[in-house]
Amino acid sequence: MTKQALIKTLINNPVAFAHVLGFKKLTDLHNEWIKDMIIGKEDESLEAHRGSYKTTCVSIAIALIMILLPRLRIIFMRKTDNDVKEVVKQVAKILQDPHTIYIVQVLYGVSLKLTVQTATELTTNLVVDVKGTSQLVGIGTGASLTGKHFDRIFTDDIINLQDRISKAERDRTKLVYQELQNIKNRGGRIFNTLTPWHREDASSIMPEPKKYSCYDTGLISDEELAEIKSKMLPSLFAANYELRHIASEDVIFTSPVIGGDPAMCEQGMAHVDAAFDGEDFTAYTIMKKHDGKYYVLGKCWRKHVEKCYPDIIKYYNAFMCGKMPIEDNGDKGFVARDLKKQGLRAYTYHESMNKHIKITTYLLKIWKDVIFVDGTDEDYINQICDYNEEAEHDDCPDSCSSLARLLINKSDKEYHSILTQGGRYADL
Repeated sequence: MTKQALIKTLINNPVAFAHVLGFKKLTDLHNEWIKDMIIGKEDESLEAHRGSYKTTCVSIAIALIMILLPRLRIIFMRKTDNDVKEVVKQVAKILQDPHTIYIVQVLYGVSLKLTVQTATELTTNLVVDVKGTSQLVGIGTGASLTGKHFDRIFTDDIINLQDRISKAERDRTKLVYQELQNIKNRGGRIFNTLTPWHREDASSIMPEPKKYSCYDTGLISDEELAEIKSKMLPSLFAANYELRHIASEDVIFTSPVIGGDPAMCEQGMAHVDAAFDGEDFTAYTIMKKHDGKYYVLGKCWRKHVEKCYPDIIKYYNAFMCGKMPIEDNGDKGFVARDLKKQGLRAYTYHESMNKHIKITTYLLKIWKDVIFVDGTDEDYINQICDYNEEAEHDDCPDSCSSLARLLINKSDKEYHSILTQGGRYADL
């Protein structure tokens, strides 16, 4: 094969190159993605479902640009530095593959070598830059962009779950993306691969994306998709696989305040919403009211409550918690008895209030004053933000609302008489 024919093949049929390297699952669809990443001229966005190999395509495209267009400078950005390192490492492996080395030998008559290879930078011996700028620089969204200039900019999932639950994070990511426009060289481009998380996240200022949902690519069978869907919250499945947002009219709890000082939960009340089997979560809440604010540490585990005892005890002791109410409807009080034996001030109560009414009455009443402290599980917050009357999972909002009910009415004797109707509410 002549040099010209080889170059034409690499540009027009990059998936053949990918297959030789071992990426056998890439299809004609991925061929178009990679080709567009290499030769496209305008800024572009690609939304594709989780597991569609879009990041793999970016890695292959970057490696080919470094070979075919070695004078171009590339910056690759993900949310965190650790995420960046994974992709830079994959690009390095592609460049060091014997097949790649052979291709470069045919094209340039030299043996391909990495003259710069760190966790975040790569340069080959195909170019010498007097400025010392690497061919590929990987960077997280928290790093400084001042003084940097690049020809090709790839962003990959710089919008994530944090952008969904935090307006401050959404605004920060938007500023980062706007700064990328300032470091783009004349004639350069930005290529974004992303997942939609919020209507007002950074995707709202990116080019209108080409979308490939789980129903479009043919990469996931109906059986696999049903299994995935059964294990995810509706909004997570919608965002990651269907590339859509849950309708805003279904959402009750929005814009959670996160990042509070964990010390504000010390000596607070604790609550366990126990899971025994099936797909439920064991939800654990520590809440402390202070100056009209409700500080919350929330944890959740998708497993039987007995397997969560070590963590429940650990957080209870670490935060020097006081009383711990535990509903006895499902277990006749054995969880409370077990935990009391471990020195926790557990006691039972019988729940007679409709769960949806409880959540939309008590948790909604304090929502604007709730502050989730550092250490709270993202899944805990996400389950609350996903909650509506038809939600598949409601363990976390149920647990949180149970403590909200107690703290709102802490000194209200009439409330306690209502709560104890039809059951007991006493220290064991």
